[in-house]
Amino acid sequence: MQAQQDLLLLVHRIPYPPNKGDKIRSYHILKHLSQRYRVHLATFIDDADDWQHVPHVQQLCASSHFANLNPKLARVRSLGALLGRRSLSLDYYRDSKLRAWVDQTVRANKIDRIVVFSSAMAQYAADYPQAHRVVDFVDVDSEKWREYAEKKPWPASLLFRYEATQLLRYEREVAASSDAALFVSAPEAALFTRLAPESTSRIGYFNNGVDTAYFSPDHAYASPFADGERAIVFTGAMDYWPNIDAVEWFTAQVLPKVQQAVPGLRFYIVGARPSPAVQALAKANSVIVTGTVPDVRPYLAHAELSVAPLRVARGIQNKVLEAMAMAKACIVSPQALEGIDATPGSELLLAESPDDFAQAVITQLQQPDGARAVGAAARARVLQRYSWQTNLASIEAKLC
Repeated sequence: MQAQQDLLLLVHRIPYPPNKGDKIRSYHILKHLSQRYRVHLATFIDDADDWQHVPHVQQLCASSHFANLNPKLARVRSLGALLGRRSLSLDYYRDSKLRAWVDQTVRANKIDRIVVFSSAMAQYAADYPQAHRVVDFVDVDSEKWREYAEKKPWPASLLFRYEATQLLRYEREVAASSDAALFVSAPEAALFTRLAPESTSRIGYFNNGVDTAYFSPDHAYASPFADGERAIVFTGAMDYWPNIDAVEWFTAQVLPKVQQAVPGLRFYIVGARPSPAVQALAKANSVIVTGTVPDVRPYLAHAELSVAPLRVARGIQNKVLEAMAMAKACIVSPQALEGIDATPGSELLLAESPDDFAQAVITQLQQPDGARAVGAAARARVLQRYSWQTNLASIEAKLC
């Protein structure tokens, strides 16, 4: 493969920094492709703090376009999709200047390879059927909206059900017109195969990886906790509804049971943009909501346990892989475990009901040697199974 071939990369959010939620996967894709192609990147910035990362991203690209996206305005604008029976997600990410830049760039550089990250960005590749197009859906997003509809009250449930239907229709169209439709895990790929059987031959997956040199227990981290404080942690973007639902459920249903056995235990919710509902949890003395932190690793390193009690989840949970890489015992729900190649009971702990979750937490807190053994096995599994270089080879092969 020639190193200087041109490639268009379409990403819904700026793929940086490499340790933030859905940016982890897109950043490593950009980094990997930039070593093999002249990458032309089109992406959105929906957080004012992310403009500081533009220079770094530009260094990886032959050219780039960053479109400002105001989430509140975009949500209002997306409602126009209801009149045309379109997916709300498409109108949310619709931008005429970005489309014009893509068209000019494709024509000027005679681009015949396009990688799309997130189905909503496929609208910008639709005008170039002659190009070899690989779409990384990551998750089956339409299924996420369907799950939201089941858990939200009316009228929100009605809107979410509409989006699930319209987005699935679009996802099927995108997969059918692409050369490869990739997902984050075997279960996600299998789910989409059932939903879009006409594209079976195009559907595949590649797992996320973990930067195990960055997420390593071998570094020295100053403790963010008070002397003698016993803490368990949850990490993630705290304006994301599945994360909000998870910590609300854990705080209400699990934490009181744990504190009866382990008085004084603190639950740290570590992540940017905590919603009002999450901030309200901090009214309890036992719950600490940190908001944005410069580095989550000290919280993972000095916590006794990490928990991921997600009740709605799609794909692979980076928060779980990162805790495992930090050699931390992690207690997860079945939803958070989906797609992760790890053995419950030895490399992480699995729990579902409030009683089971509470008992798992209590047992690990009362048996620190056992928790350390689980953490050591967890890191060994990540080192063995979750290498970015190995996993990204599959996307490169689809471009040949």
